Amino acid sequence: MTKDCSHVHGYIDPNWPRPDNSGSACIIIFGYVPSFTLGVLGVSLFALALLLHSWLLLRYRTWFFSTVVIGTLMEIVGYVFRSLASKLNPYSVAYFVGQYFCIVVAPVFYSAAIYSLLTVMINRVGAEYAPLRPKVILWTFVSCDVVATVIQVLGASLIGSAYSNDKDPNVPNHILLAGLAFQVLAYAIFLVLYITFIHKAHAALTPRLRRFAAATLFAALAVYLRTIIRLAETAEGLLMFLSTHEAIFGCLEFLPIILALYIFVVFHPGRYLAAKSKSPVFKPLVQLSEL
Repeated sequence: MTKDCSHVHGYIDPNWPRPDNSGSACIIIFGYVPSFTLGVLGVSLFALALLLHSWLLLRYRTWFFSTVVIGTLMEIVGYVFRSLASKLNPYSVAYFVGQYFCIVVAPVFYSAAIYSLLTVMINRVGAEYAPLRPKVILWTFVSCDVVATVIQVLGASLIGSAYSNDKDPNVPNHILLAGLAFQVLAYAIFLVLYITFIHKAHAALTPRLRRFAAATLFAALAVYLRTIIRLAETAEGLLMFLSTHEAIFGCLEFLPIILALYIFVVFHPGRYLAAKSKSPVFKPLVQLSEL
């Protein structure tokens, strides 16, 4: 049975007829046909980062940083979904929800790794400089991220379902907005705690640890920028300017996460917070990190 899409407003690519199946929305929910080039670039860069971080994880045995590997795997899957939408069916609700779920959830694992870094640094430098106990910091903000992510994924799933069933998607968008607002607030509080610790412990940090702390802060701010943009995009409303221009996605979602991920390749915590391995493999990268 053909779906009646005459009353639905949104982006439709005149060069790409909508497939007549129940899994396709009446419009392209992305607001554009996703770029296949960006999809392949995302898969390639995240796959390379996955190899590097997996090697570094095994080399230094920094298991507290292992969530970066999980997040990077999810990013790869997310960009695979975007590539499939680009080539097979940009109207597909499954491709939209799949890429949204993976790309939204993945940074939560990066945040968890950053929370872990702060707790390890506190234990390394001294608890007297910490604004809160390390375990309290770790579990409080991990819990906040879990709650925020569940709310966001629920909202995104309901938005996809609403578009698929020709229902009003604005109510689930409010759910998504609530999850993002909570995440932005919680992350801001964490950044204040992180900066407070670095300020108090500045004299106790070695020059190498200061460089590492600065690199970690830069990566944390990159992840935060991406979260703020997601909040602004959702607050603006569905199918508005921010959500319907892929250049914004590329510059303010894709690029900040890639920067954060590769910062942690060069400034890996294994080189600063764990015992060094004698392995000579990948020596140039090790030497670069020790500059």
